[in-house]
Amino acid sequence: MKNEPSTLVIIATYNEIENLPGLTDQVFRHAPHVELLVVDDNSPDGTGQWCDDRAARDERFRVIHRSGKLGLGTATVCGLQHAIDHGFEFALVMDADFSHPPESIPALLAGMAGDGPGCPVDVLVGSRYAPGGVVRGWPWYRRGMSRMINLYARWMLGLKTRDCSGSFRCYRTERLRQIDFSQMRSRGYSYLEELLWMLKRSGARIEEIPITFVDRQQGQTKINTREALTALWVLLRLGIRNHLHF
Repeated sequence: MKNEPSTLVIIATYNEIENLPGLTDQVFRHAPHVELLVVDDNSPDGTGQWCDDRAARDERFRVIHRSGKLGLGTATVCGLQHAIDHGFEFALVMDADFSHPPESIPALLAGMAGDGPGCPVDVLVGSRYAPGGVVRGWPWYRRGMSRMINLYARWMLGLKTRDCSGSFRCYRTERLRQIDFSQMRSRGYSYLEELLWMLKRSGARIEEIPITFVDRQQGQTKINTREALTALWVLLRLGIRNHLHF
């Protein structure tokens, strides 16, 4: 039997006690060979304590506690750096709110490990906007906003990925080692586009597979108007660098 590539699933959390226990079980149900890392930003709802309890009885589960709500981008980078430092072949990032289907994890890993045309892939995005992708539970204005942000990112940063703002991704850590994370400007959601841009500049091969994205059913979304405006500002600055080629 062929050995599975070593994979670390990374989930950044802040107040996700309603979702994380069930999501953890689903991840291990669909991909029992992976390990799972939660990067928790000192959630006051007990998420961190639950993680400690789970880690004590499941060697596949681990947690990093941070001192406060320091931003999704820095939390994810913390997880990616952990995957690099601990020798994982793949780092797979997903949200904690069930918007990313755990049953799609095997397809992402198969796409990374495949040996067919277009391989090897350095980054595989679980995409809402690739042919066959579906978005459920979003009102029309949120769908429109997401589409506009992706068009803006593609134009400003020269990205070909249809879903530049989707965070359900699998990375080859060998390629991530070539990224200087200290140069990233993003702390929040714009890290998604910035990291793709940095990987593209490093020569990474980036592909997409369709997923069904479902809006969160429990807990509260973490993005707000300030986060959105900050993301647009960061993308503008990166876009200027991209168009001026520096």
